[in-house]
Amino acid sequence: MAKILHIWSLSKTFPGQVALQDATFDVEEGEVHALVGQNGSGKSTLIKVLAGFHQPDPGHNVTMNDEVFDIGSVEAAHAAGIRFVHQDLGLVEAVSAVENLALGFGYKTGFGKRIHWKQETKRAKQALLDLGFDIDVRVPVAFLGGAARTGVAIARALQESDRNISILILDEPTANLPGADVDRLFDAVRRLKARGIAVVFVSHHLEEVFEIADRVTVLRDAKVVATVETKELEMSSLIELIVGHKVTAATINRSIDQSLAPRLSVQNLIGPGMDNVSIDVRPGEVLGVAGLTGSGRDTLIPLLSGAMDRIGDVYIDGVAIPAGSPSAAIAAGLAFVPADRLRNGIISMMSVRSNVTLANVKRNAKASRLNHKKEKAEVNDWIGRLSVVTTGSEAPISTLSGGNQQKVMMSRSFRLDPKVLLLDEPTQGVDIGAKEEIHTFVDSAAATGSAVIVASTDSGELARLCDRVIVMYRGQIIETITRGEGSMLEKIDQVLLAGSSLAQK
Repeated sequence: MAKILHIWSLSKTFPGQVALQDATFDVEEGEVHALVGQNGSGKSTLIKVLAGFHQPDPGHNVTMNDEVFDIGSVEAAHAAGIRFVHQDLGLVEAVSAVENLALGFGYKTGFGKRIHWKQETKRAKQALLDLGFDIDVRVPVAFLGGAARTGVAIARALQESDRNISILILDEPTANLPGADVDRLFDAVRRLKARGIAVVFVSHHLEEVFEIADRVTVLRDAKVVATVETKELEMSSLIELIVGHKVTAATINRSIDQSLAPRLSVQNLIGPGMDNVSIDVRPGEVLGVAGLTGSGRDTLIPLLSGAMDRIGDVYIDGVAIPAGSPSAAIAAGLAFVPADRLRNGIISMMSVRSNVTLANVKRNAKASRLNHKKEKAEVNDWIGRLSVVTTGSEAPISTLSGGNQQKVMMSRSFRLDPKVLLLDEPTQGVDIGAKEEIHTFVDSAAATGSAVIVASTDSGELARLCDRVIVMYRGQIIETITRGEGSMLEKIDQVLLAGSSLAQK
């Protein structure tokens, strides 16, 4: 296949940090090209330079369709037919797909500048159908599933029929999607490939790389270390390229004392997406929660943490926790990591230090005075323990990659030594090395007696971490899978597949 884009010796240096060093990268017509690497490896920098968000260092050589390409220019990227769909999608969820497609492009209007709504609706409908999404384009996109929302973002990026669009870059498009939605999105990617559009697929989900990508480029420590055809790779060799050494999967061998009283007891829980659910989690136990979007998996932890109001009783070591009060839950020994770190987790205007210590500042205070030196030392310890890539504890958290922001949120919860630890999608947007580091800390929390609940769309993560996994459907528990009763991973996927089939009927 012909090369559309070819990059030689691309570098980007920030004060005190080399973010990308002499990178070589090319994209061929009609291919799916995966871009993988750990957080801080240079992936985001490469994409941002290509998008024109960052200016590259001098000395590079870049061509697009065999002509010199002004990389680092928004206008040049757009004129060359390169389009981007970022992880946050950039949609206005309160308005429809029709209106989202018009953002930045405008509407077709007639006499008196009146909008031709029928034509606009038809155009939006066809753009989504071309990607394989048969949806109601008139409803607010907030009501659409994850894959459909991504489809709207892709349709908006590709809608200019007068331009020869050649490359679509998808940055972590599956980070928050359950398996069924990933399949729908990949159908759309294959349709684009059939139209001759190249897709650059940025992901930490390596099993998806093997499913969808023709080639893989691996970055490590700001350098491109390999570009390989996917068919020539195995999972173990790809992981070794990413982290720089062999990774041995951990094995779990916990012994849960069933005679102990539950550390966390939930009785008759009712709330959005939840229909009279009761669960107990004992000290040292890790309970997983699986299910499709809307099954209750995605609302259980917000309900328990106080982020959403509820009906029903929640007890920690026999002490009742009031509904709708995160502060009361934290005071009772509960710590939680929300799924949406941008909306509900980090405070972007604050430093890494402030975000780590946010849930308990008093630990480093005496006589109502904060000991900044002690606080900074503690935060630096957590930065080291979770390998957070940052220029320092005083750096704005907004300057960190998404995966490193996730690790900051994890350290905020781990430092509380909680009785109950609630983790909602704990490793979304996190690379393979950091993922295992977080898993190890979850193991440590359980080993010290914490009751842990992990809600995740990653069946492999649940099988790795959990002693039991509950599978939810329409707000109820439809199956409980226990470690040791055959392959936990296979059973989780089987039940999820059955639930997906029911949901489509």
